[in-house]
Amino acid sequence: MMSTASDAAPASAAGFTTLKKSPRMPVVFLGHGSPMNAIEDNAWRRSWQSLGQSFGTGGSHPQPQLILCVSAHWLTRGWHLTAMTQPRTIHDFGGFPQALFDQQYPAPGAPAAAGEIAKSVSSPPIGLDDREWGLDHGAWAVLKPMFPAAAIPVLQLSMDYSRPPAEHFAVGQQLAKLRDYGVLIVGSGNIVHNLRAMQWGAGPDKAYDWAKEFDDKVASQIASGNLGELQKFQSMGQTATLAHPTHEHYLPLLYTAGAVGPGDKPRFFNTDFQGASIAMRSVIWS
Repeated sequence: MMSTASDAAPASAAGFTTLKKSPRMPVVFLGHGSPMNAIEDNAWRRSWQSLGQSFGTGGSHPQPQLILCVSAHWLTRGWHLTAMTQPRTIHDFGGFPQALFDQQYPAPGAPAAAGEIAKSVSSPPIGLDDREWGLDHGAWAVLKPMFPAAAIPVLQLSMDYSRPPAEHFAVGQQLAKLRDYGVLIVGSGNIVHNLRAMQWGAGPDKAYDWAKEFDDKVASQIASGNLGELQKFQSMGQTATLAHPTHEHYLPLLYTAGAVGPGDKPRFFNTDFQGASIAMRSVIWS
């Protein structure tokens, strides 16, 4: 029987030596949208800045020891975790202004913690990448506004797109114990993501009917706590196909939802759209 976040191994059994026990961290899913949101002064970027300010002294959440980010933009065969000392900033896009390519996010890595975290996941096996990847824009474009000092170590977890949604959710369930060791789990994608249908210049209150229908359905499942239902998004048929011609931007939501505990409550923000076909809806559970 598949375990849930509530019946996973207790944190005391995790066996971490590089991470210290801490008050439970929240878990966050961020709709990241266009890479330009990383540098433009808009409401979405300002919300990421505000969220970052809620961590640490004087904030409502503890300061993270480590950030584990699951981005829509690192797809691999099997699962891999960055394990380099200094992950590079990856500019995995084209056609944008030079100012975006000039962005750097020199957060340190945490090789020892990466090794322990990989071992703490019983299935599937997670490989360690100490040279190939780094931090792609799904990670740094949201983390830089949140934590501009780049002082908190960051690990990025890849996703095996060939595997069914239930397996991604199950990895998230196994990561839940990290929340008791100062690890902030951040999923970065979009609840609706159809670049082909984008209407550049459309206001944030404009969305296709199918985009709103899919976003509303997912929001309802999150609000009611029926997080296991999120794995079944493809049952929405044509609506799901329109919302996600390919679903790599949806998968990070499953990791964060899997890491949610029974006492956590969701709070939505950025509940609007970019270009009519990208849902910027974001959620923090704490």
